[in-house]
Amino acid sequence: MTEIDDIPDMPALRAEIDALDAELIRLFARRRAMIDRAAQIKAVRNLPARIDWRVEEVIANASRHAAENGLDPNLIGSIWRQLVEAAIAQENRHLKGDSE
Repeated sequence: MTEIDDIPDMPALRAEIDALDAELIRLFARRRAMIDRAAQIKAVRNLPARIDWRVEEVIANASRHAAENGLDPNLIGSIWRQLVEAAIAQENRHLKGDSE
């Protein structure tokens, strides 16, 4: 056991952080399901997975929300760009009929 583990509030704080992480994962899973639905709509309308203006809009929105909440907008923008690129890859798999 380390000295930090001896701080009485630390185990409770860690439990809250773990619970929040689990909630974030559930939200990411919900987002992924919405990406699947977007891919279905794009397939019907013959739209590409990547729509550049929308990519930039999503990242700008995330960066703005980050700044409004006291977070580093550049860091969040970078994280969101990775998230969006993964979503585009997911949509491309669906559009090619290779869904997971």
